[in-house]
Amino acid sequence: MTTEKIDIISGDYEEGVARAGGILRRGGIVAIPTETVYGLAASALDDRAIEKVFLAKGRPQNNPLIVHISDISMLKDVAEDIPDAAYRLAERFWPGPFTMVLHRKNTVASRVSAGLDTVAVRMPSSIAARDIIAASGVPLAAPSANISGSPSPTTAAHVTDDLDGRVDAIVCGEDCAVGVESTVVALFSDPPRLLRPGAVTAEQLRAFLPDLVIDKAVLSEPAKGESVASPGMLYKHYAPETETFLAEGESKDFVSFVNSQADCAAVCFNEELPEISVKKISYGDRNDQSTLAKNLFSVLREVDRLGVKRVYVHAPDKLGMGLAVYNRLLRAAGFKVIKL
Repeated sequence: MTTEKIDIISGDYEEGVARAGGILRRGGIVAIPTETVYGLAASALDDRAIEKVFLAKGRPQNNPLIVHISDISMLKDVAEDIPDAAYRLAERFWPGPFTMVLHRKNTVASRVSAGLDTVAVRMPSSIAARDIIAASGVPLAAPSANISGSPSPTTAAHVTDDLDGRVDAIVCGEDCAVGVESTVVALFSDPPRLLRPGAVTAEQLRAFLPDLVIDKAVLSEPAKGESVASPGMLYKHYAPETETFLAEGESKDFVSFVNSQADCAAVCFNEELPEISVKKISYGDRNDQSTLAKNLFSVLREVDRLGVKRVYVHAPDKLGMGLAVYNRLLRAAGFKVIKL
């Protein structure tokens, strides 16, 4: 397959959006920029188009997709029995990096929801993403535009590395501002459950959902082969090829530990760089959670270029957006955690 490159930065924006929309409307698959990560989009109403997404990514069939809409009026086209809480949350967090899991309308392709009777929906804050959805004329299912299990793509170059020749087109837009996938909350359950943490934090959500609970899968591994209600809940995800470990502890303990290891690298905080003697990459200041999130996947992709046997990543705190970063790292490490 020849992959068409559509440049909406230096090229004609409106023409590029229209071209992407036309490919999607005709049942093609297109990688598009969003504020979280690049997504591999297809019509959420077309089972054959959705099958192309799973094949291009090598994605497990039991891993559902998120449906992206460009306007709140589209919500009723993909979901039903929508609770009032959904509209209150949409008013506060849409457009933005926030996904709600609701009862699925049967117009949505069954593959989108991995056979479940629910559907995950969000309205991205990326203007380009919303314009492409509008140009396609249909809601778009869009998982991350990468080979399944590898670090999610936050630049068009990441997408090209993974999917060139596998998809109909790649829309080359801005780098992703958030850097981790959206927060996902199940509203079909009582009480509501946080299934995947993201830039919209549990603390923010509890102002609207005081009984919100954090699903056990956020910080622990699901059973092998288990169907999950949200993307990002499977056993191993976001992982570099290099064997990865997540290390919890104070900076002095992390520095001492990695300096004592052979044939390894450290993914650390800026403050630790001067003290670490092995190969190292920083993903930001320890207390700057938004920067840690934005840099995370790019850094995990860089790890494989270091030529080491294993990498140790210093874990962030689990408060606020740090929970989202920790959640991704836990899966990147295959739940291998070292307590220092």
